[in-house]
Amino acid sequence: MTQAPTPTADTVRRLVRSLLKEGDDGTGGPDVRPVTEDREHTWWIGGRHVLRLAPDREASVRRRRELRLRDVVRPHVPVAVPTSVAHGDWAPGLAYTLDTRVPGGTADEHDVSAIGEADLAGLLGGLRAVPVRQAEALGVPRVAPRSLEALRRMAVHAAERLSAADEFDAARLHQLTPPGAAQLAAQPGTAVLTHHGLTGAHVVVSADGRVRGILDWTAAALGDPAEDIAGLAVAVGSPAAVRAATLAGYGARPCLRGLWLARCDTVIRLTDHLEGRTTGSLPLLRTQLRRVWEPILLERVTDFPEDEPEP
Repeated sequence: MTQAPTPTADTVRRLVRSLLKEGDDGTGGPDVRPVTEDREHTWWIGGRHVLRLAPDREASVRRRRELRLRDVVRPHVPVAVPTSVAHGDWAPGLAYTLDTRVPGGTADEHDVSAIGEADLAGLLGGLRAVPVRQAEALGVPRVAPRSLEALRRMAVHAAERLSAADEFDAARLHQLTPPGAAQLAAQPGTAVLTHHGLTGAHVVVSADGRVRGILDWTAAALGDPAEDIAGLAVAVGSPAAVRAATLAGYGARPCLRGLWLARCDTVIRLTDHLEGRTTGSLPLLRTQLRRVWEPILLERVTDFPEDEPEP
């Protein structure tokens, strides 16, 4: 397989000049810089655009599908979904999209207000309103619900190692028992369109706490709505995520399922990082772990109807 080229500032500058027709007068065009040092395929272009370069052909397929999906999602949600002003290939078979920049910071930088929680509720409700067949026609994949019991067992082992490193109280995971995990299994027939990649970096928040946009729809899937509730718990904290999901009409089962997906995931991710299996920001992983373990009153619910109705 041919090695994909590594984008450089010159590569990006030449591409942007051809797209925006800026710099032809000798001024050099807009400033270009990587969004972060470890993301060489995502670049800020001046103050108004972001250029996203697919690193391989699989990512290119997701990029091209995302262009069509965003147009489908946009009328259903109350927050901004980025708009592409240009797209094509930046290298043979490798896609790019030049998007308008959604103004604001991230959920890692700003707290979400009560009105911002209503914005998130509108996001979750809007995604559920997208017709499944319409998303399937775009090539959005179906993803089977994860086994919470299998995830729980992995998290229990990870928590023991975190406890030995004085990073986490492993006894906290005992709140989720095998019978509890079975009760929180995903219910059949509840698959909806999910963003499936919500993180603090993908939730754009303004200084007043409003949610202004949701970025990066390349991982979108038809599947378990609890995955997006889990993503929001990681991004904005469990109480805010559960309040938003409840406001969107989700009942106790998917809310608690999302909460425990997030808790198990963050315990495992922090363990993997500390033991050298993954890279990333250690302070951010610790912050995410703290967010998802914020207590919520809904945790006192222990019994659910066999067929809990969902709107």
